[in-house]
Amino acid sequence: MIFRPSHFTAVLLFALFVSIVFGITQRETPRRMFRYGAYCFALFVLSAIVLSWVMYFIAR
Repeated sequence: MIFRPSHFTAVLLFALFVSIVFGITQRETPRRMFRYGAYCFALFVLSAIVLSWVMYFIAR
């Protein structure tokens, strides 16, 4: 059985793991780590959605 995520799931997994690393490496306290990680995750997901719509309209 092979795990084959959709493109959106792959983007979410990438955003999750990168946000965890950014939070841990860029902030000092656990509270600030969590907040920065959540902020990065939200920006990754938002930018992926916006860029996908931009590409959709360019392709039409």
